[in-house]
Amino acid sequence: MTTTANPADLYMANLSDGSQGMRQCLDIIASILSGEHNASTFPWGTVTYRESMRVRVALTERYAASTVNKMLSTLRGVLKQTWRLGLIDADHYRRAADVENLRNSNLLSGRALAAEEIAKLFETCTSDPTPKGARDAALFAVFYGCGLRRGELAQLDVENFDADDCSILVQGKRRKQRTVYLSAEACQHVQAWFRLRGDDPGPMFCPVNQTGEVRLSRLRGESIAYILRRRQQEAGTDTFSPHDLRRSFVTALLDAGEDVFTVQKLAGHADATTTARYDRRGEGAKRRAVQALTIPGCPA
Repeated sequence: MTTTANPADLYMANLSDGSQGMRQCLDIIASILSGEHNASTFPWGTVTYRESMRVRVALTERYAASTVNKMLSTLRGVLKQTWRLGLIDADHYRRAADVENLRNSNLLSGRALAAEEIAKLFETCTSDPTPKGARDAALFAVFYGCGLRRGELAQLDVENFDADDCSILVQGKRRKQRTVYLSAEACQHVQAWFRLRGDDPGPMFCPVNQTGEVRLSRLRGESIAYILRRRQQEAGTDTFSPHDLRRSFVTALLDAGEDVFTVQKLAGHADATTTARYDRRGEGAKRRAVQALTIPGCPA
């Protein structure tokens, strides 16, 4: 590693392959600081606290608080790489990175799909007799059944699936690996898709052309989002984002009584507080919890 390496490129190299949206965030920040540069060419060692605050103000005018905070996090990550490369001293780094997040509103973003919606989505796939139906049923089974990020789903290979214990090895953020597990029913959907796809090495989920031919190339994240949107329209459910399936996974497990630390490990969250923010059970869960409480000495 040399000091001529760009901090943004090193920061991106430490993320999972499915985190390329961060590159766009950094390009936007570099454009705010200097219209002449992108993330790979901008001299990150020149960023001061004043300029970090200028970025924060500019982002606040354009984006929601959650998006601003995500982009500020990428800025801090690049500044840390800049310090590690010796392109700024420790005091310079601390000052430039000391820019606070925006306070989010009390309203949580995204939603969890109801069980009826999940059932309708699966039905649109299982009632489709074409290879696309089998693929999409397996895709939903893994996406929802394992609570994956869209990028993680796109990067899955056939070799990541172990049919003996219905497990999948997932490459997560910052190249951290974790093992997740499928239910017996979800495992059957995956194996049905593999019978059509074949067992050749390569991506788990592939494009299927209009004649039903499977092409052994990788589905991009945008293609996965399109598949979900098309199936949502067929099922007639309310709209949802790909990440809402991940929120639904976390919410369903918590509602089933699983402890937050087990769900955290399955979701690949670094901290249980992040997992808790995915909980969309609402007031009903609190009411049910209170009903389970007994007060000693009180008549039944």
